[in-house]
Amino acid sequence: MLLDRGYQVSFIHFAQETTHPERREQWSLENGHWKIQAQDFQFNSDSFGDTQRTKEVPLPCLYKSQIYTIPTLKSSKVLMRSLQALKPDLVHASLTLSPLDFLLPEICEELNLPLVATFHPPFDRKLRNLTSGTQHLMYQIYAPFLANYDRVIVFSQIQKDLLVKLGVTSPQVAIIPNGVDVQKYSPGPSHLKSQLQSDRIFVYQGRIATEKNIEAMLKGWKKASMGEKCRLLLVGDGPLASSLQGFYGLEDGIIWAGFIGDEDKRIEILRGSDVFILPSLVEGLSLSLLEAMACGIACIATDAGADGEVLENGAGVVLKTQGVSTQLQTILPVFRDHPEMATILGQKARNRVLEKYTLDENISQIEKLYMDVVKHPKMVIKLNLN
Repeated sequence: MLLDRGYQVSFIHFAQETTHPERREQWSLENGHWKIQAQDFQFNSDSFGDTQRTKEVPLPCLYKSQIYTIPTLKSSKVLMRSLQALKPDLVHASLTLSPLDFLLPEICEELNLPLVATFHPPFDRKLRNLTSGTQHLMYQIYAPFLANYDRVIVFSQIQKDLLVKLGVTSPQVAIIPNGVDVQKYSPGPSHLKSQLQSDRIFVYQGRIATEKNIEAMLKGWKKASMGEKCRLLLVGDGPLASSLQGFYGLEDGIIWAGFIGDEDKRIEILRGSDVFILPSLVEGLSLSLLEAMACGIACIATDAGADGEVLENGAGVVLKTQGVSTQLQTILPVFRDHPEMATILGQKARNRVLEKYTLDENISQIEKLYMDVVKHPKMVIKLNLN
């Protein structure tokens, strides 16, 4: 969407050195300046269009996961040379857990480049469990360093309040929620129910990991005794998948779909489902939740992170992170026995996304922030440090 609005966009991201050997950058020193011999990278994604071109620069790393990244010793030099060669008007960094997060302000200050960060680690407003305590510690570690960024983008007011409480100045922090493409993620036809031979389908899409609190959801489902014509479909993979599959299966009405890379297939699953469940212990602002809401299905989520804020005032059902299985045991049969309730909440969920969480509005707010930091920039670096 930035390309469509006339910006030049380059991506600098971590990649293990063997991941893209054909895209390895070639550097040369010319007149005292590093020059990059970078290929133009062709995006085939519909979101960019076949004719749009941009630059991609991989940073070498030893290890990369969704949780943290370990860069190589030379990664900071590659980053510095990339920025020197690309000469952007502004750098926008997506921060998770990497040592480069803390070096980046120094690098950008040396190059006189404005620096914006999106800070999106999951969190919980209350320290209710070990997982939320660990994530709160991460916010405490990052807060002093975020003061060195020109702007810090967060997803919600409660996330901003947390950072301000930890010492980040209020004017530095901008609230720009996640957004979804409401044309792509929308109500529509689906063959899911006929394929699964089910009357009611409840779905979870996301990682099968501790912080997602999957086992509590499965226990609640099993205790609810939903009957033969109801199915709980889990889309995703993760470290807990194999162990949980040994205890919960088709005999309980539970279907493990695994990872599905085809976005159209995931959208068809959402459109064919009645209720989306997100039982997380910690969250930022869940894109999976927003995608489900945009598809017009009823949503149940915990109040971890900003998810409760998204569903408040009748746009969905909000659970406490503690006692999820007990709460679901009570709530799930209500949706089974009263399908009209899912229909009404699905409509309200779709309307909430249209009001506050569209991708178009997200990009407009980011563009305005860029303009506030740098007047009329026409080149933006998207730096993905996760």
